[in-house]
Amino acid sequence: MRGKRRQKLAQAREVVIEGMSHEGRGIARVNGKTVFVAGALPGERVQIRIYRRARQFDQASTLEVIEASPQRIVPHCAAYSVCGGCSLQQLGSDDQIVMKQQMLLQQFAHAGIRIGEVLPPLRSEPWGYRRKARLGVKYVPGKQRVLVGFRERATPYIADMRACEVLLPEVGHRLEQISAMLGELEARAQIPQIEVAADEHNVQLVFRHLQPLSAGDREKLAAFARTSGFFVQLQPGGVDSVHNLYPAQQSLYFRPEAEGPVRIGFCAHDFVQVNFGLNRAMVAQAMHLLDPGPGDTVLDLFCGLGNFTLPLARRAASVFGVEGDAAMVARARQAAQDNGFANTDYAVANLDDAELDAPWLQRRYDLLLLDPPRSGALEIARRCGALGARRLLYVSCQPSSLVRDAAMICAQGYSLSKLGVMDMFPQTAHVESMAVFDRQTGGGA
Repeated sequence: MRGKRRQKLAQAREVVIEGMSHEGRGIARVNGKTVFVAGALPGERVQIRIYRRARQFDQASTLEVIEASPQRIVPHCAAYSVCGGCSLQQLGSDDQIVMKQQMLLQQFAHAGIRIGEVLPPLRSEPWGYRRKARLGVKYVPGKQRVLVGFRERATPYIADMRACEVLLPEVGHRLEQISAMLGELEARAQIPQIEVAADEHNVQLVFRHLQPLSAGDREKLAAFARTSGFFVQLQPGGVDSVHNLYPAQQSLYFRPEAEGPVRIGFCAHDFVQVNFGLNRAMVAQAMHLLDPGPGDTVLDLFCGLGNFTLPLARRAASVFGVEGDAAMVARARQAAQDNGFANTDYAVANLDDAELDAPWLQRRYDLLLLDPPRSGALEIARRCGALGARRLLYVSCQPSSLVRDAAMICAQGYSLSKLGVMDMFPQTAHVESMAVFDRQTGGGA
């Protein structure tokens, strides 16, 4: 039975791609069943192989493009056919952002939510933009080498890649050098991942290791740090176990605004936006659209390290930041202190808690900014009317949760005045967006 099932899965078949999913995969039908096809574009006739079946849909890979879309281009990366880090390299960057905007607008149209103005897309460099990543590591005896990279598209294995074109070149074009160095370690089979983080001047690599490293391995890693210029850290356990190997002192900073004195320190395991260029454009647009004045009080929810908090504090009377991670809040406080801000305050709170009852929720604010994770901010959306803000700006990394929350925000007496897409992750199907809600005259609490 298993043999027949594998044989059925392995059969190649020809299909026509009817559309594109929100994950950037082509949509086809086989015997009336939906099949999501990686690497295919709408209108194409392709040969596919189904690699996974489910009750409602199947998943397939593209074996051959028989009739290509006029939009198809040659992928930039040699590993694209196997690597799962990107999903849209067969589509030009200009067409990618058009597709993402269409996907976003279609979801709002389907939900019946009116949009006052569609903003021009925010964009940055389409290649070499990624300054944070988690790379998988695997020593493969059969290949006699250590694989370093992202996981394969349809398997849990590490892709055999020699370079990555979306990572910053200092790392993406040196994967072979990193691989060769790891291959010389006694512990080459005990290192499962590398955390990558970089600012404008330095690159930090955090090597996770499952067993204590020998003195020889530690020296080889330190020598690699000295010759490569990388900051190297070791992680023998959880995040709290991370420590500097070489150099002894390491620090990373990012600037949320291209023009401005604010610098925010971060570590490799902190959440920061991976695309610094797009982040600055995003912060600038948020400041322009929210338009805080010197007399305004602002509530910044899901504030993280202060990516929006401190730029807001430069313009407003006061900013109150709330974040669920206590360590992040401590670092946000430190960032405010380091930058000389006395008009910010912070709280730790689970913003998904339906029973949340905190003093800061009993106050009223002039402006409200939300930057939630993919799950969205439903509980806050349900209460936003009582906070009194005349304008609410929502930064989203998941269209479906934004649409859901937008409906709730509009029910609180707001209208969706502006909406725009942001290309934080070029070459992937990730859709980030920014929405502005204005209080309707006489609406809300």
